[in-house]
Amino acid sequence: MNNVLIIGCGYIGKRVAGLVLADKASVYGLIRSQESAAELEALGVRPIVANLDDPATLQGLPTQGATVFYLAPPPGGGNSDPRVRNFCAAIPPGEEPEKVIYMSTSGVYGDSGGELVTEETPPNPQTSRGNRRLDAESAFREWGRGRNVAVVILRVTGIYGPGRFPVSQLASGQPVLEERLAPLTNRIHADDLARVCLAAAEKGEDGDLFNVSDGHPTTMTHYFDAVADLLGYPRPRQVSMEEARRVMSPLMLSYMSEARRLDNSRMLEKLGIELLYPDLEAGLKAERKRGRLEG
Repeated sequence: MNNVLIIGCGYIGKRVAGLVLADKASVYGLIRSQESAAELEALGVRPIVANLDDPATLQGLPTQGATVFYLAPPPGGGNSDPRVRNFCAAIPPGEEPEKVIYMSTSGVYGDSGGELVTEETPPNPQTSRGNRRLDAESAFREWGRGRNVAVVILRVTGIYGPGRFPVSQLASGQPVLEERLAPLTNRIHADDLARVCLAAAEKGEDGDLFNVSDGHPTTMTHYFDAVADLLGYPRPRQVSMEEARRVMSPLMLSYMSEARRLDNSRMLEKLGIELLYPDLEAGLKAERKRGRLEG
């Protein structure tokens, strides 16, 4: 990769940029604010301040022959992702990238009742969040076929890492669902996700789809308890589903409504990934050792 463009160069994008810069490639990062631009410049990334909701700001992107990591989320409402379509429409003929890596979500599978989910499992999104991501996948695939651009899709699970731990929730005493009621959820450490993104760019082929997780699902309740134990907080109070509906945010409740157990074998085998943190315990211990278990 000689030329890389990261759309949505934030929490994961900065990690991807660091790996790419280590290989001496040129990296551009699209972000929305001048403040973020200064942060990227300090890392050695060439910032592009633009707004995916405003097509007029997307002209002249350095896409020709580039590897594009599209990491930006959809807008907050509806069942489609106009941002992906704005990005694709902004690329004139002759300026196509070589490959697009799109970071989607495992939420497109919906609730599998805890059954094993492979890449062959039909999508069945049951939230608008999942619908928006599946729409974006379809938009990229259709555009890629029409413009001869390779598209690789990563269906990513819950991301954890420094800055993403539920410290404020634990400190404020927010409750969790009873362990016996809590559905299985999947996780991936932020550093491992960045490495998967890079491997997908190097080894992924057009049409490839990868489930991205550490392969060791647990419940959200177990996750909160594990972080609490490591930081010395009391374990959060466990509540019934009836009480959870009264006290939890709609987003947290949406996570509680779906159970999945992701098969990550294709990711491990085809991309040759050896995870730094093969389970939650390994990830938390490493962050505690580094002193990075902040919220």
